[in-house]
Amino acid sequence: MACGLRRSNRTKFSPTTNSGPGYPRTIVRVQLTRHLFQFFPSLEDEQIEVEGGTVAEVLEALEARAPGIAFYVCDERGRLRQHVNVFVGDARVKDRTTLTDTVPENGAIHIIQALSGG
Repeated sequence: MACGLRRSNRTKFSPTTNSGPGYPRTIVRVQLTRHLFQFFPSLEDEQIEVEGGTVAEVLEALEARAPGIAFYVCDERGRLRQHVNVFVGDARVKDRTTLTDTVPENGAIHIIQALSGG
């Protein structure tokens, strides 16, 4: 299950907000911490832009480009993992459970992972 999305009886993922025909497409720039590139090297040397009107939709689109990244960012219930923070512009997302925070057209999402160890 991708972040913030729910499966509806073996059908395609259903985003938590309205999208599709009749709704404008929102292009969003995604910025990742350098650490994530070691797990998803295909994203390293490119400007990452995807479509999505909410954080959940952006993560679903990012998952399509880099399979496995949504599970790295979210747990098995679709919630943000405890060690991950996501910002829309300069504001930390408020909805860490279903990721319904909206993303403005030409906005940016920053995915930041806490590192620990010694």
